[in-house]
Amino acid sequence: MRFVDEYRDADTARALAARITALCEPGRAYKFMEVCGGHTHTIYKHGIEDYLPEAVTLVHGPGCPVCVIPMGRVDDAIHIAAQPDVIMTSFGDMMRVPGGKGSFLDAKARGADIRMVYSPLDALKIAKQNPSKRVVFMAIGFETTAPSTAMTVLRAKADGVDNFSVFCNHVTIIPAIKAILDSPDLRLDAFIGPGHVSTVIGCRPYRFIARDYGKPIVVAGFEPLDVLQSVHQILTQLAQRRCEVENQYARVVPWDGNPKALAAINEVMELRPHFEWRGLGFISQSALRVSAKYARYDAERIFQIPGGRVADPTSCQCGEVLKGVLKPWECKVFGTACTPETPIGTCMVSSEGACAAYYNFGRFSRERVKEATRQ
Repeated sequence: MRFVDEYRDADTARALAARITALCEPGRAYKFMEVCGGHTHTIYKHGIEDYLPEAVTLVHGPGCPVCVIPMGRVDDAIHIAAQPDVIMTSFGDMMRVPGGKGSFLDAKARGADIRMVYSPLDALKIAKQNPSKRVVFMAIGFETTAPSTAMTVLRAKADGVDNFSVFCNHVTIIPAIKAILDSPDLRLDAFIGPGHVSTVIGCRPYRFIARDYGKPIVVAGFEPLDVLQSVHQILTQLAQRRCEVENQYARVVPWDGNPKALAAINEVMELRPHFEWRGLGFISQSALRVSAKYARYDAERIFQIPGGRVADPTSCQCGEVLKGVLKPWECKVFGTACTPETPIGTCMVSSEGACAAYYNFGRFSRERVKEATRQ
């Protein structure tokens, strides 16, 4: 398939792997974080780690939008859904995310009207079709999906739809990366930057990583050769004692981002002083909320929500996985009590979650490693 097959060519992958190996300094170990969950799935679906030398380790980061939602925010959304004449709408990934009082599916089984949608415009359409109901969209995601939420609010205003609102849980990637860099738990050599987020924010916001922390970052696409090329670019920087922001995904990501998308976000939303991230705790200026100018579309202003904190299950180690401290299979409940059918943590629920990627695509690689160890 044009524009796909050329990024999955095995011969090119082997050639890149040889160049990567040649760049590794003898006796040195490298640890790179792929920030985005989409990269994690590419790595394990296509066996990218099998092409890399043992000296290079890839660890997952906090770039899964569903995985970072704390349990308390799920409970707040369920509380809204339980109010009279409310229709709660959500992306499919959120339906099974566990809160302290169950998931959306559990609340739906108890009688709440919760519907899966594919975009916030679908939720706006439901609001137009049900003028006697209050329709709420559970907005999640990084800067990738925030523009669509903002544009839907603008459309609701233009169309005079008064029964539509947003429960905003959009988060921003830069503060999360900074929190990782400031964490004492992990030592990283470089980052594979998120491709989807960067289509909106561009590459300039990552300059502090190279300037202030001395870590290279390469914004990468999501095909196998994209990931391998980004690793090669990082190792080239390290070998040349350089530290820069590079854009491997230039065919999609503009250096300065998408000004129209950013303008929509800035018009409708504003930064929160603080927001809790699953596994990372409270991070200042790291999330978005609907601005006062559009208060009539802000579910948090319309409904009285509890706003309580809920501790993660003690058996779940999603926080360590999101920070790259643990590989998913190192979690004590991975693949036993916690599976995609019976998830304990969000990393196993989301289609971009690291645990789901390891469970679905990584099992055979682990079995090969165990077999080699026995021999």
